[in-house]
Amino acid sequence: MKRFFLILCADMLFAAAAGAGTPAKNPEKATIPADSEKVTFIGRTLQEGGNVSFDWSGVTAVVCFSGTFLELDYEATGDNYVNVWTDMEPAATGADVIRLKDGGKAVMVSGLKKGRHTVTIQKRNEGRQGRLTFKGLCTDGEFLQARSLKDRKIEAIGDSYTCGYGTEGKDRSEGFKVETENCNLTYAAIIGRFFNADVAYVSHSGQGVARNYGGASPECTMVHRYLRTFDEAVEPIWKVSPSFIPDIVLIYLGTNDFSTKQQPILGKWSSDYKTLLQEVRSNYGGSVPILCIASKVDDLLAEYVKRAVLDSDIPNVYWTAIHDQAHDITSELGSGWHPNYKGHRKVATCIIPYISTITGWEMPFTPVE
Repeated sequence: MKRFFLILCADMLFAAAAGAGTPAKNPEKATIPADSEKVTFIGRTLQEGGNVSFDWSGVTAVVCFSGTFLELDYEATGDNYVNVWTDMEPAATGADVIRLKDGGKAVMVSGLKKGRHTVTIQKRNEGRQGRLTFKGLCTDGEFLQARSLKDRKIEAIGDSYTCGYGTEGKDRSEGFKVETENCNLTYAAIIGRFFNADVAYVSHSGQGVARNYGGASPECTMVHRYLRTFDEAVEPIWKVSPSFIPDIVLIYLGTNDFSTKQQPILGKWSSDYKTLLQEVRSNYGGSVPILCIASKVDDLLAEYVKRAVLDSDIPNVYWTAIHDQAHDITSELGSGWHPNYKGHRKVATCIIPYISTITGWEMPFTPVE
């Protein structure tokens, strides 16, 4: 059963695991800065002065230690929720959920037996909900080297579908809630688990390629946000980390371009889409394949995506479309008419064969979860 915890202030600690509580006083506590080489981060971050700051969905920290608890020293803007897995690989289930607000010290897990433990902390919600800064970590044992990045890596560029908007909502009529947005239940996370790949998310609700939802703010679409270190800040520009060069980039955009029964001018759409493809190419070079995906929002979107890919004349770029029958619009929708976990599982199954063929990764005979 999922548990939610609220961190009220710097002097109040709430545990986020079964049997957890405030750790006993121990003079042998060990601390490390968040940017320690022993901690592995996945996704776009800014590391400076011992701190690690980020706001994109899905940014993940992996920490390994030998103590009975793990405490996080942090600062936060807005309202943030994180998934926390203890001694297990991140999965669709099994995470404790902690709310990080304002700042202070928060116990990620406690009540453990002495021995080697791994804790994975993942930001569930998107940048418009707030920024997190991890300052340091504390335990009553020793910090050990966390796992390195996985051999397989995926970058997912998208909108609210990739952010996980409403994935945990009760039905399509329910409005947006920060606590029901969970990128870990999206097609991107499911694909990452299926292929045992790390996923970096670059996504923002309401964003399109040539126009945003309802035609809002055309001067700032995902074409512009893609260049950023932080979703919600123009500067600094993102500098590619040599340790995270994706094996494939997924672009799942266009729903907002076709929102409110409108559509962008094809010429502008193709031009802006080409700019985004060129930005990806500039980051990773021509050997990294790009798969462009059209959602089922409008049949015409598939033609637009196909046209943009062909007109770009950029090699190693592919396209596919999610058709209307991929998932239903009742039981497989969460908040605000967005796919829930069941809907995202079906979307993932539509995309997985293309990734397998493009990358050469074999499709394992395992559940799509």
